[in-house]
Order: sequence, then C-alpha cells, then structure tokens
Amino acid sequence: MADDFIYLASQSPRRQELLRQIGVRFELLLPDADEDAEALEAPIAHESPTRYVQRVTLAKAEAARARLRRRALLAAPMPAAPLPAAPLPAAPILVSDTTVAVGGRIFGKPLDAADAARMLRALSGRTHRVLTAVAVVRGARIEQALNVSRVRFAHLSQHEIDDYVASGEPMGKAGAYAIQGAAARFIRKIEGSHSGIMGLPLYETARLLRRVGQDR
Repeated sequence: MADDFIYLASQSPRRQELLRQIGVRFELLLPDADEDAEALEAPIAHESPTRYVQRVTLAKAEAARARLRRRALLAAPMPAAPLPAAPLPAAPILVSDTTVAVGGRIFGKPLDAADAARMLRALSGRTHRVLTAVAVVRGARIEQALNVSRVRFAHLSQHEIDDYVASGEPMGKAGAYAIQGAAARFIRKIEGSHSGIMGLPLYETARLLRRVGQDR
C-alpha cells in the first residue's frame, strides 16, 4: 500500500517546490537544534566529487532516519501522561545533496562573497558538472540514485560577477549560483536534468519513491 506522504529532510525551498510540482505530499523532517548538519557536508581530502556527494547524501539519510526514530520515541505514550502523544507515523524519508565540480575540484556553498566570486570566475566560459545524489529511506532500507548534468557558462565580466555576488543569490548555493534565479542569463547550454541542477532530479526521485512503495 502506498504512503500518503513522505518526510523531506531538507530546508531547501527549491526541493519543496519541485516535490509540489510532481504532486508529492511531504512533511519536513529538519535537524534538531543540537545537530551539526553542516558538518556532514565537510569534504575529505582527495575525495572525488562523485564519492563526496554520494557519501554526504548517505550520511544525511542515516541522520534523518535516526532523527525520525528519536522523535517517534519522544512522542511515545508516557506512563504518567494523562493524554499520550500520538507517535509520528512511518513514511519514507527523502534526502538529497548537490555539488558543483570543475574537473576534480568540488565547489560547495561559498563561505563568503569573495569565495562566491572565486567560484564564478572559475565557472566563467567553461563547462562544469552538477552532481545531485538523492536517497529514500524506508526503515532499514536506503535506495540511492545519482544524477550528473553539465552546464556551460558564458564568459563573465568582473562587473557581472560583482553585481551577481552583491545580489546575495550565490550564498547557500553549491557552485555559487542558482539556475532558477538571475544566473540563468549566464548559462549558454545544459545537458542533463534541469531539476537535478536545481537540487532534486525528479526522474530519479520518482523512480526511487516507486521502488519503496510511494507511487502516488
């Protein structure tokens, strides 16, 4: 029997928008205040972009599974409670991670404006890869998929880079840009999945959800 909803372990409004686009009902399953979610995204020396994005996605999946179990336990009836709390219902958990790669170099989220400008200069006039890994957790089971797309940037002037960085859009974005935002004017060509470049490849996501019984 298919579930009525899934848990989305992501704060990304883009991933939420993409799930709504294909009619998937979801509830957010965000990290607790004491969880260091950013630490999961720290790269390991000499790690390839493919290995990096798959490892981070698996770590996010395991953290989300533990989070759901922990919250279900906290919501379990207490002996002295007059009205027991309803436990969280079981449902698949969706996680995803995106990185940009120039050759073997990983371009994650920029640390600051100078870092964003550095990334954009490296992307200018060349083709880079956007790797998005997605995983669905169902109990002890984790199903994973990887989407790799290629994006060709036009040559960017320093003025264009400075203006785009000043807009604030690059911050919090892998590779310091958002294809669905103002950076679309820099992109000459894409090969692959537009939704994958946004942060959630819908084809792979739908296949994974069907695989775990969520086919609505």
